[in-house]
Amino acid sequence: MGVIFKTKLSSLKQDDTSRIDAKFHSLMNETGYDIFKTKKSNLTTLNNILKPSYHLFEFDESENYFGVPTGREFTNEFGDITSTQIITKDEHPDRLRYKADENCILISSLKGARTPALNFDFDLSRYVFSNGFYIFQVNEKWNKKFVLYLLRTTRLKSVLDNNLYRGIGISSYKQDDFLRILIPEISLEIQNKIVGEIKPIEKEINVLKNSKLHPINIINQVFGEAFGFDWSAFENIKKEKSYTSSISKFANNIDCRFSYRFQHKSATYLHNFLEGITNKKVKHFLEIPIVLGSSISPNDFDEDGDFYYISMATVKNFYFEKEDSQTVSATYSKSNLEKSVSKNDIIMTRSGVAIGKFALIEEDLNGIFADFTMRIRLKGFNPLLAYYYFRSDFFQHLITSHKKGLQNQNIFPSQIKEFPIPDWDETKQAEMVEKIKTQLDEQKVIDRQIEEKQQAINKIIEDAIKQEQN
Repeated sequence: MGVIFKTKLSSLKQDDTSRIDAKFHSLMNETGYDIFKTKKSNLTTLNNILKPSYHLFEFDESENYFGVPTGREFTNEFGDITSTQIITKDEHPDRLRYKADENCILISSLKGARTPALNFDFDLSRYVFSNGFYIFQVNEKWNKKFVLYLLRTTRLKSVLDNNLYRGIGISSYKQDDFLRILIPEISLEIQNKIVGEIKPIEKEINVLKNSKLHPINIINQVFGEAFGFDWSAFENIKKEKSYTSSISKFANNIDCRFSYRFQHKSATYLHNFLEGITNKKVKHFLEIPIVLGSSISPNDFDEDGDFYYISMATVKNFYFEKEDSQTVSATYSKSNLEKSVSKNDIIMTRSGVAIGKFALIEEDLNGIFADFTMRIRLKGFNPLLAYYYFRSDFFQHLITSHKKGLQNQNIFPSQIKEFPIPDWDETKQAEMVEKIKTQLDEQKVIDRQIEEKQQAINKIIEDAIKQEQN
């Protein structure tokens, strides 16, 4: 049976592509582009407030730059850059192409993007942004900070994610649709007054942000203290540009590798240190051998399927993003049951730029893990502690030094199983888990406090828009 949707002729005129889209026309029928339902005569479009500002980044030879893709691992829900991709003129994805400065507002074009509208008050001269961002300059008649928070409002974000987007799978909204959104004309004097009200809340947010610790710093600190490891000395070793090696290093090198990463002093130092404090390796705690993911991708996906498809993309943030994953057909899942997961399995990405990401399956879940991932199932070692250890810079540096390949680098089960792992009894493992988890939970409390203050700013902005109706 087909789906019947009634709309007005007037709403059909709102899109120059004659869009037949129920979610879009439901918005048009209800509000048009007056998404805040002001019904005022003095409305203006975002096109009159924002000027597109796209300038190709100019790379210099032999220089490193900070690439900022649109992915969740690079920006957070608070508008901060949390990670970057080191790139050069010769080695950078084509999508990383635009420059921006402190006057720019950036907003992700992707449906469901976690990151809000962005503006940064630090030097961006070495940052290269993805073409997945829309980049704008703000009309001088509008306060940039006011516009930034206007673009972060819950109402506007909801419209972008639920009404304006187009496409299936990785969906996005068109810049033209975005710039048609209507808001009331608000005097610069009122904007400045509202921004003044927001500033004290911003200061409180910054205090909270500065009090936060990055999860990796917490994990590294707890393991480092337990191991008696000198992180500062290790960082100095990593900075050394020259080092000596010897043919004898081939003894533990079945591939006869002589790469810089593998032979560097820091790799030897770390490996020797870990083997000095433990005689156990990952292989000693494996319940079954490490298994590579299914090499056959689904021909299509089935939204009524019982098994999630666990791909590199859905674990790249160090947890399985179930809400962003698709389900596979019964035929596909039945033919790949040996590639399914159980509670407490650890999934690892093993290839490309996302190499070395880990996700712990913390619930009973039907899932098939994909190619370029591997499944680690342990026995006698707390799975949560193993997950923390695999995320630590101890294990991540081992991955960095042992991965192989020129462009699409890989690491294999035969390597992972030989990596050192702590030899702790059950009591010590539980103690370590509690130390790490307690501190990570404290960061979540801070996140909730920041979110509450952001919602307070959102209310101030939306109240200002409503007041323009009087």
